[in-house]
Amino acid sequence: MNYPPSKEAEQEASATLAGTARSQHSASVPEYPVYRFTVDQYHEMISTGILTDDDPIELLEGWLIPKMSKNPPHALATRLLRMLFTDILPDGWFVDSQEPISTADSEPEPDVAIVRGNIWDYANHHPQAKDVALVVEVADATLQRDRSIKKRLYAAAGIPMYWIVNLVDNQVEVYTEPSGTGERAAYRQQQVYGVNDEVPVVVDGRTLTTIPAQEILP
Repeated sequence: MNYPPSKEAEQEASATLAGTARSQHSASVPEYPVYRFTVDQYHEMISTGILTDDDPIELLEGWLIPKMSKNPPHALATRLLRMLFTDILPDGWFVDSQEPISTADSEPEPDVAIVRGNIWDYANHHPQAKDVALVVEVADATLQRDRSIKKRLYAAAGIPMYWIVNLVDNQVEVYTEPSGTGERAAYRQQQVYGVNDEVPVVVDGRTLTTIPAQEILP
């Protein structure tokens, strides 16, 4: 079903399209909303080869949004998280990284996710939000996007814990207690951890351990 885009999603998509148009010297971008895709349509474009692994995009609230390239600090933080999470997870959970999660209207590819089961459980489909305990986005150039559209869609999907490893402000932002739907979705609780703080890792309602923030803030 096509539905009116939220103001934040429309503004971000328009800005992205405008930047692409300027870089390619193409015609001006229309001011009216462009067509939005369902998750099934997105999958069909992938299966038919319209979109390939070489296309750096992800589906966010029906929009095809370009993914940002990653600088060395971003890549390092992602690797550190993968390593730390892998060392502490109990049986029945695994760490995924930069792979799709399917929600009602999106297919984000978070930098790191803690997913229920094992990798073979997802041989024929991507994890859904109900399979995910925690998602992490490492943010530098994407900070505004991660605090707006990404936070909203993760909350709408009911993912219980969302981290932003904020490389701009050198802090870890933890969002919990998702509520609401659509553009009103949000997390009711936010906690900010500085470099001297310990960040709790909660999986399935249980705190597994705490991680020094400085260990994931390169």
